[in-house]
Amino acid sequence: MSCDRIDDATVLEVLRQVIDPELGCNVVDLGLIYSIAISGRKIDVVMTLTTPGCPMHEALCQGVRNALLGLDNVDEAEVQLVWEPAWDPSMMSAAGRTATGVEI
Repeated sequence: MSCDRIDDATVLEVLRQVIDPELGCNVVDLGLIYSIAISGRKIDVVMTLTTPGCPMHEALCQGVRNALLGLDNVDEAEVQLVWEPAWDPSMMSAAGRTATGVEI
């Protein structure tokens, strides 16, 4: 993705391309992205998964990293997987709840 300046909105836009194959929804609307830190040409993302036993954890983390490295002006991308705070369906966006059929 081509952009002159990287900001949180740009990062979130590109991370919407990373889909959890089990839920059929992107990691942003699922509420899995906890924080983004941009420092020059490096982006650090702290994220979680819906469950610690998620069999797709490596693929999702690699998908996030690859999406970030696909941005122009990004040379480094680090993904930190955390379990606290624990993910909860209330963290999902309205679009995420619609896509997965979750009602809160």
